[in-house]
Amino acid sequence: IRCWSNIPFITVPLSRAHGKSFAHRSELKHAKRIVVKLGSAVVTRGDECGLALGRLASIVEQVSMLQNQGREMMIVTSGAVAFGKQRLRHEILLSQSVRQALHSGQSQLKDMAIPVLEARACAAAGQSGLMALYEAMFTQYSICAAQILVTNLDFHDEQKRRNLNGTLHELLRMNIVPIINTNDAVVPPPEPNSDLQGVNVISVKDNDSLAARLAVEMKTDLLIVLSDVEGLFDSPPGSDDAKLIDIFYPGDQQSVTFGTKSRVGMGGMEAKVKAALWALQGGTSVVIANGTHPKISGHVITDIVEGKKVGTFFSEVKPAGPTVEQQAEMARAGGRTLAALQPEQRAEIIYRLADLLTDQREEILLANKKDLQEAEDKGRLALPLLKRLSLSTSKLNSLAIGLRQIAASSQDSVGRVIRRTRIAKDLDLEQVTVPIGVLLVIFESRPDCLPQVSALAIASGNGLLLKGGKEAAHSNQILHRLTQEALSIHGVRDAVQLVNTREEVEDLCRLDKLIDLIIPRGSSQLVRNIQKAAKGIPVMGHSEGICHVYVDTDASVEKVTRIIRDSKCEYPAACNALETLLIHRDLLRTPLFDQIIDMLRVEQVKIHAGPKFASYLTFSPSEVKSLRTEYGDLECCIEVVDSVQEAVEHIHKYGSSHTDVIITENEKTAEFFLQHVDSACVFWNASTRFSDGYRFGLGAEVGISTSRIHARGPVGIEGLLTTKWLLRGDNHVVSDFSEHGSMKYLHESLPLPQRNAN
Repeated sequence: IRCWSNIPFITVPLSRAHGKSFAHRSELKHAKRIVVKLGSAVVTRGDECGLALGRLASIVEQVSMLQNQGREMMIVTSGAVAFGKQRLRHEILLSQSVRQALHSGQSQLKDMAIPVLEARACAAAGQSGLMALYEAMFTQYSICAAQILVTNLDFHDEQKRRNLNGTLHELLRMNIVPIINTNDAVVPPPEPNSDLQGVNVISVKDNDSLAARLAVEMKTDLLIVLSDVEGLFDSPPGSDDAKLIDIFYPGDQQSVTFGTKSRVGMGGMEAKVKAALWALQGGTSVVIANGTHPKISGHVITDIVEGKKVGTFFSEVKPAGPTVEQQAEMARAGGRTLAALQPEQRAEIIYRLADLLTDQREEILLANKKDLQEAEDKGRLALPLLKRLSLSTSKLNSLAIGLRQIAASSQDSVGRVIRRTRIAKDLDLEQVTVPIGVLLVIFESRPDCLPQVSALAIASGNGLLLKGGKEAAHSNQILHRLTQEALSIHGVRDAVQLVNTREEVEDLCRLDKLIDLIIPRGSSQLVRNIQKAAKGIPVMGHSEGICHVYVDTDASVEKVTRIIRDSKCEYPAACNALETLLIHRDLLRTPLFDQIIDMLRVEQVKIHAGPKFASYLTFSPSEVKSLRTEYGDLECCIEVVDSVQEAVEHIHKYGSSHTDVIITENEKTAEFFLQHVDSACVFWNASTRFSDGYRFGLGAEVGISTSRIHARGPVGIEGLLTTKWLLRGDNHVVSDFSEHGSMKYLHESLPLPQRNAN
């Protein structure tokens, strides 16, 4: 804990030998010394007369937060000219007898001409006010700020350079935030042809070059350049084909077309890129990002330092493979080619993948053994996750069988006509199934998920991005290689991509222009995080699997213990495992109830008592903390209800709309339960574990959805399809169907073509 101005704050462990820039965004969280450059467009209002106070306050808050973490923050700011322009305009208006005009009417005020203001005079008038504003804002966070005005000569004169360097180091040592600006009131023109002649030479033409020069002089870890654009684009922003560049490497300038400079300020994007590359050469990492966007400006600086994908990151280390954006584009192109194949060709790919799973069994299990060994050595995975990570010969055989089921059932999935309507004579409308587009499937621990999901994507003609957990890296790599080998038989190798870069899940969820649907496979926490992080991309899945079994008064003694044992103990880590057991009150203190408790004890299931159940017992198990708990282990809650109606109400209140079961021999009671429970899967006298794509005959599933739109329950091929409308006409126009037109609407339903009998 460090102290300053009697206010303690927590420091973070930050240490790095300067001299080499960070290679990846994820390393930016280790940045100790940071320069934040605020462009004119960030600091000033849209009318270029005055400061954007709300935006500036947000930036100061973020800088203060990072400073109080123990980082050394410096700000290179614009805004003095704009602030001075506002003050001088006000003074000029007053000096031109505006006081009299204010009394005589606003019309005279509107007619008064305001002369063009010289920039140096505006800077002189604005510097003190700008600094006073920064001081007032930083004071709110008990942080002291200090102003330093520099010119190009201060860097060319060796004594002045040493003095500047010493002053800045002393301020940082005292936990003071230096606020640096070019002294625009006296700044001389830059020396010609002196740019980029070496690490120690760059002309201070504007605040971009000043920030770069300062960053290198002070051996800064990170330079954040905030402007009014999202980052660096491959062509001017706003043009039709402009794409944001996530990572920019030295030598990539030839692939970029620069536009004009920003609405205010001295430099455009080309100047920023030159300054950034110069700083990068000097060992400082650089990010150029948008500091004006209302949705992100409140956390843009902290997001960058946390390593999130914001703006353009400048790196000297070029990755061996494609970026995730390139992978998504490859998956879309490959998916479209895949969808255009004949159904038999797609099935052939899946059959080939099924064969490879058994033919290459030993290689797969060897890779999986490496993953298991590394997980055990690190000791980071709980036992249920280790079980999910493990592959076996029987698992691979089951996978192969499931894949062959998918291949056999996928013959007419894409392009199937589901509705035909004759709109008018010679004008026929069809609704046909088509792929959704590009799927992003994020999964934890379960390498068997990769071939399952790949087969479903292939059968439905979708491009696929896969992001597996690092704990299954070896298994995922070989399974993906086999998938691409199978795809290669029809030239669609790129349709399925495995993301191997250090891409954070949250960053993947922001690729709304490249990804059409996200499907998370993992813990409820993973699903919730993805649902929260997804920006404009629908998420298919369930955040929790709180499954209930209700034992009715008319339940069969033989069926109860079998179904409960299977639902809870067969695979307790599964999302379709029993978590809450509801028992009718009349069954308490009966032989059936005793059998249930004895069976759970034998299976070593820890019992938690619900409030009503606990009230019936003198000595009860530990009372449940919440009736809305997914244990994922050999634990369950027991609660008492008075009727099937109360059981339904309990499920609606505490359940997750996943899978719920009734055990009874009373058909009327069972039908009431089946019709009234509003869950994705509702069963009568069957284990919750049947809620599974393979067991439903879907071959496999991409997950279980508790959503109420598009797909619900185990999601197989059908859930990965959407539709489009095909209209075939012959010179038809809408005006022909007007009141006095020559044609009439028929809207006749037409028979559907026969489906493939296989």
